[in-house]
Amino acid sequence: MKITSEELRKKWIEFFKARGHAPISSASLIPENDPTVLFTTAGMHPLVPYLLGQPHPAGKRLCDAQKCVRTGDIDEVGDAAHCTFFEMLGNWSLGDYFKNEMVPWSYEFLTKELGLSSDRLAVTVFMGDDDCPRDDETAALWEKCGIKKENIFYLGKKHNWWGPAGQTGPCGPDTEMFFDTGKPKCSAECSPACDCGKYVEVWNDVFMQFNKNADGSFSPLCQKNVDTGMGLERALMNMQGLSSVYETDVFLPIVKKIEELSGKSSSDAQAVKAIRVVADHIRTATFIIGDERGVTPSNVDQGYILRRLLRRAIRFGSTIGLKFGDYSAVAETVVDKYAEVYPELAVSRAKIKSEIDEEQARFERTLENGIKEFEKLCKFLQTDTIPGKSAFRLYDTYGFPLEMTVEMAKERGFKVDVDGFDAKFKEHREKSHAGAEQRFKGGLADTGELTARLHTATHLMHRALKDVLNDPNVNQRGSNITPERLRFDFSFGRAMTPEEVKAVEDKVNAAIQADVPVTCEEMTVEDAKAQGAVGLFASKYGEMVKVYTMGEYSKEICGGPHAARTSELGHFRIVKEQSSSAGVRRIKAVLE
Repeated sequence: MKITSEELRKKWIEFFKARGHAPISSASLIPENDPTVLFTTAGMHPLVPYLLGQPHPAGKRLCDAQKCVRTGDIDEVGDAAHCTFFEMLGNWSLGDYFKNEMVPWSYEFLTKELGLSSDRLAVTVFMGDDDCPRDDETAALWEKCGIKKENIFYLGKKHNWWGPAGQTGPCGPDTEMFFDTGKPKCSAECSPACDCGKYVEVWNDVFMQFNKNADGSFSPLCQKNVDTGMGLERALMNMQGLSSVYETDVFLPIVKKIEELSGKSSSDAQAVKAIRVVADHIRTATFIIGDERGVTPSNVDQGYILRRLLRRAIRFGSTIGLKFGDYSAVAETVVDKYAEVYPELAVSRAKIKSEIDEEQARFERTLENGIKEFEKLCKFLQTDTIPGKSAFRLYDTYGFPLEMTVEMAKERGFKVDVDGFDAKFKEHREKSHAGAEQRFKGGLADTGELTARLHTATHLMHRALKDVLNDPNVNQRGSNITPERLRFDFSFGRAMTPEEVKAVEDKVNAAIQADVPVTCEEMTVEDAKAQGAVGLFASKYGEMVKVYTMGEYSKEICGGPHAARTSELGHFRIVKEQSSSAGVRRIKAVLE
């Protein structure tokens, strides 16, 4: 079935609206108050508090198209299907309907709305283990809809269990839907678990019944939820019988722009990977910079990932002849493609262009220094082989990909210890993962008393910063809360003076001592704006939001946990005020 991205988004929303779902806007790519991940990685991620039982202002049935970024497979980008940025079409039941409704709806949407033949559909269900029983109920529902028994497969947790989005949170068994491409089975045991290409995933329904705890155990949720996800890019590819996501309408104008600037064609086997990497990474960078809480390239957190994406795009782009300014020109094509759906990109068009150009200039200076370092290395080399640890240093410090080091070494008659590089790379990745697991604790699923107090203090501090700095551009750019401390990023162009830091502390502590109640009201975006509430306002007017008010001290849109009264917070103290990235400051603070 030939269908455009615009048509697929519209079909999705209209289908679920007709079944009582309220459409909600995409949340920011930068998660609010969640230290477990750097980016919003799934449609359910911003909804964790509601999946855990908090009432959502729009009701118990929701649907949307959510912006997502996942960078775990960044080195795989360049193949047919991997993307770092993607849109996830989703619908949710927050303690309302469950399997009996969702499975038939899934079948109806796939066969009637998208026109897929029932005979070409295969599904998987959870085979069961000590945590959760075998899901015969879902299998029976699929068979009743019309899926052949031989096309229903039972698989384990690796394939049919979803979540949590971070280290802890809602999760449960799922059922996944696949399109049979018609290729022959690779073996008698061939199933959707195979990577042979016979089955391609279309959709995933998660039946959230559990919360994963910090100790790895699972406890039942207070409400059973449904969380579904259909990746828009892959769905378009599969429905149109295309060989890669880069042939879909979301990528075509971007790819054509790169071909135009480089003079290379994506039909050229030598150029195709570079074109795809540039297309994907510049699209992702455009969305990260242009986000409502957009960040800029830096050496920490989201800024580091952004820097890595841009520099990887520039490295690959240089192999096909892209020059200074070409990458920001590609980004403008991305803005043009998505501006109607995500208007925040159009608002940030100039910023996106300048940040990409500046990062390209910085990286080219770094590469120059790296080449000098490489020449020095070759001059003092005692053997004919560059050690793996030296090649890794060139990669890690100066951005040299291994293939670039190998090529430059070959020109000078040297070899490279590739195995040694791989070992250092693996060691680095394992340390990074271990560090992330240690660092990313808690999250939106953590609604403990200490987290709620720090979350409340963040609101008071945000208002105090606006008052003390007296700058209309002071706005939240990111927030990360653990039970021990809060971290808050805000837009401001210089370091705060000690007097300003003290004034912010005093204002927050005055609000705490005033012992005012923390009240919550549900209202429309328009009403929240009219009342002077602070927050990122959804682009779709008419949506309901939660507004938390603390006397005259703070009024802010939020979905996180809060204290009942300000006096519960204790004493507020700023531990550190520092730079986060260009034009963004970072405060770390505690309650004592």
